[in-house]
Amino acid sequence: MSQQLEVWMRGPIAGIPTLLQPIAHALLQAQEEIHAHLKDFPESKIWNTPFDCASVAFHLQHISGVLDRLFTYAESKSLTEDQLTALAAEGKKQPHITIHSLLAALDAQITISLAKLQSTEEYALAVPRGIGRKQIPTTLGGLLFHSAEHTMRHTGQLLVTIKVLKYHS
Repeated sequence: MSQQLEVWMRGPIAGIPTLLQPIAHALLQAQEEIHAHLKDFPESKIWNTPFDCASVAFHLQHISGVLDRLFTYAESKSLTEDQLTALAAEGKKQPHITIHSLLAALDAQITISLAKLQSTEEYALAVPRGIGRKQIPTTLGGLLFHSAEHTMRHTGQLLVTIKVLKYHS
C-alpha cells in the first residue's frame, strides 16, 4: 500500500471556512484511519475489552455520538430523547450491531458534521455556547475544536485496541 499524505497535507477541503479547516481535516483523517484499520477486522471481536479497555464498538459509537452531541450544542440546542438514549447505549453489547453498521453511522455523522462546518460563519466562533443541562460555558469555536480533538483522542485509543485484538488475542 502506498503511503498517502495525511488529510491536512492535501490542501483545503472545498466549502469549509479557512479557520475550520483543521477540524474538517481531523474528522476526515480519523475516518480514513478507522476504515483502514478495521479492514478485515474480525466481527466477533467488536465487543471485546482487552485489558479492560473500551471495545471497538464503544469507540465507534462514542465518536459518532460525541460529534452529534457537540454539533447539537454548537447550534444552541438541547439534546433530544433519541440522543440521550443513544448515549446511554454506548458500549452496551447489542447483537444487531456490526462493523458495517458502526462504520456507516460514523461516515454519516462525519458527513453531517462537515456540512454543518460549511454553514458555520467564522465570525461566530467566539459566540458563547452552553454545554448540557448545566449550560457549562464555552464558545462555538471551543465546541467545534473539541469535536475534532475528542474524535482524534478516541481514534488513537481505537487503533491501539484494534491492533491488540488483531494480533494478541
